[in-house]
Amino acid sequence: MVIKQLAYLVALAREKHFARAAAACNVSQPTLSGAIRQLEDELGVPLVERGHRYTGLTAEGEMIVAHAKRILGEIDTMQHSISDVRQGLSGRLRIGAIPTALPLVAQITGPFSERFPSVTLTVLSMTSTSIQEAIDNFDIDVGLTYLDNEPLEHVIAKPLYAETYVLLTRADSALAERDEISWDEAASLNLCLLTPDMQNRRIIDGIFRSVGKAPQPVMETNSIFNLCSHAAISGWVSIVPSQLSGFFGMANGLKALRLVNPSASRSVGLITADRQPQQPLARRLFALTEPMRADA
Repeated sequence: MVIKQLAYLVALAREKHFARAAAACNVSQPTLSGAIRQLEDELGVPLVERGHRYTGLTAEGEMIVAHAKRILGEIDTMQHSISDVRQGLSGRLRIGAIPTALPLVAQITGPFSERFPSVTLTVLSMTSTSIQEAIDNFDIDVGLTYLDNEPLEHVIAKPLYAETYVLLTRADSALAERDEISWDEAASLNLCLLTPDMQNRRIIDGIFRSVGKAPQPVMETNSIFNLCSHAAISGWVSIVPSQLSGFFGMANGLKALRLVNPSASRSVGLITADRQPQQPLARRLFALTEPMRADA
């Protein structure tokens, strides 16, 4: 068994297509197919369901892919450690961030890139659930996600800021004459919220439940920017993290009202896998990144 065989199998599981997997590995399709068949022969079990095209992995194949990801992740960590000792930090750092934190990622990646210019950065928008899964499966190195709302497992965490919430409304609306609004009152408005697969939405729903409300939004989206833009529609409002208005500045024609009673917040920060030895790129990012200002 060679490392390339495992890498080809993981690529096939990810791409779900022989030609795309081969292209991702920079080899010909016969080379990739032959290597996977050789791996099957060595292990004595079928790994891929056979047919005219790729239809999936066998149960044994799924198990081997899980082991292969761990093996390849350890090899990647070893190679980065060697590179760090010999020539300074290099390689690719993969970061998954929840949508509400994406506008703030540059405050993390900017200083890191300046300090380690040989490192290539990949930043992906992901749900908090996907971030946990990607950390577990060696698909990303670092997550920027909620720390205290839903349980995280087998990770090292570093809090960066407390996410608080505001209601966006048109500057010419009656609400705009005020500076704050209660969650109870907000529940009766035409709300635009993130989709239920986003943890931000589950947080918002939980706060409404705490005041005995269960509003039905007039619009749902998985884009935080789309959420902000829909607050410009007459009669509609959006609930967003206050950090967004602080970072971008308030868009023309909109006003942000503090949401109170209760004054809610959730911790957002970096996570990485709790494994030893720790991935060098993730370790350096943690060491370099400082908590953000409350008004960041």
